[in-house]
Amino acid sequence: MSTEVLDKQSTSVVRKPAPRYRVLLHNDDFNSMEYVVQTLMKTVAGMTQPQAVNIMMEAHTNGLALVITCAMEHAEFYCETLKNHGLSSTIEPDE
Repeated sequence: MSTEVLDKQSTSVVRKPAPRYRVLLHNDDFNSMEYVVQTLMKTVAGMTQPQAVNIMMEAHTNGLALVITCAMEHAEFYCETLKNHGLSSTIEPDE
């Protein structure tokens, strides 16, 4: 009778984090600063007025501002929602 020795391999699963994406707000000459701040606060749950003001001012000053970094599906949702409210927005991979 032979006895087989089974190799027990580790069963732990290493989860690769989902790729993250940056939602960017572009400056525009059409919307008021107040409107941009209100739209950011409505679009991104939990965003405070000071955070929205900082993002709006960065876009106004530098032409571009980071709104949020998140999973692709959420990034696409935020980007589309901002666009639907007349704001210029894009997403890019977070590297």
